[in-house]
Amino acid sequence: MRPALPACLAVLILLEGEASARPHPPGESTIAYDMNAAGQVAAVLEDGDGNTRGVLFEKGKVTDLGSRGGKHSDARGINDRGQIIGSVRNKNGTWNAFMFHRDSGMRVIGTLGGPSSYGMGLNQEGVAVGFADIPGGDWHAFIDDGGGTLQDLGTLGGKISYASGINKHRHVVGTAANEQGLRHAFLYTPAGGMVDLGTLGGRQSSAMAINDAGMVVGASETRERRWRAFAHDGKRMVDLGALIGNYNSFATDINNAGHVVGTVLVGAERMSFVWRDNKMTVHRGGQGLHLTNAINDRELVIGATYDHGMSAATMASSAAAVITRGGSELLTLICAVLTMAGLGVLYKLRSRGIEIDRNG
Repeated sequence: MRPALPACLAVLILLEGEASARPHPPGESTIAYDMNAAGQVAAVLEDGDGNTRGVLFEKGKVTDLGSRGGKHSDARGINDRGQIIGSVRNKNGTWNAFMFHRDSGMRVIGTLGGPSSYGMGLNQEGVAVGFADIPGGDWHAFIDDGGGTLQDLGTLGGKISYASGINKHRHVVGTAANEQGLRHAFLYTPAGGMVDLGTLGGRQSSAMAINDAGMVVGASETRERRWRAFAHDGKRMVDLGALIGNYNSFATDINNAGHVVGTVLVGAERMSFVWRDNKMTVHRGGQGLHLTNAINDRELVIGATYDHGMSAATMASSAAAVITRGGSELLTLICAVLTMAGLGVLYKLRSRGIEIDRNG
């Protein structure tokens, strides 16, 4: 249900200026999930005891979002207003979705009648989505506009649904079970309700993000039981993974320019991809990200690199075609170049030596 936090992570924050690296404190790790246009980063920090805290990174300062007396919280998304969506674990073991802003602190979001809720995404107006358990224990996707009551988005005829993204029109995407119990990507609109986006010929699919133009991205199983990244334009599902090759691929985010990012699995190796202007670029090792979480409208890609362990990172990329170690071509596609809009420096800001504000 909720992805486990990878071990040995450290955050890399893109700020204006020159690159600077700080040593990583033993037993402490961080993963960045999202970044807004101002360079603020929503992240999760894990200490040596395994306790996790949602944090805001901004200009060399770390703000602890709080945990309501518990040991765990996270931060999954941030908009250009500086609002953060996340979840916090209560002392009794239940979770609550929350919205956070530096000026107003944490606002806990309710549930759908069960004990827990999880915040997964938000739009620029601060409308949040996620999933919550209903009486009886099943999970349903919700939308929250701050009015105090969550709206249950329902399912595709099955028992569960999860919301993961929302755009300015309050169009929501995620994953829901159909009558056969298979999980399919969905698009929810206020006018049309929940619609099944189908698959690439396989049994399952999942939608991760939607931009303001209504383009949806995610991953789908194929007839061959491979997972392929897709983009859905409202009429059909386009197989982006076919541009990469016969590997498992997963699209994780799309910005308003229509640029898509995700992760590729080649055996045990993970690589990142960027699909931009109908051209696919795959980045390997030090040239790219091992994991990819998001891309913002300034074309900054958020994810994690691997070098004797995982390090969360933000990058802009203009790599050459990927070549296997044996010398054979893996891809011969034309490279896409991401413009940095003045933010062309990769920063490594680790938590040691950075001021931590625990008062929000």
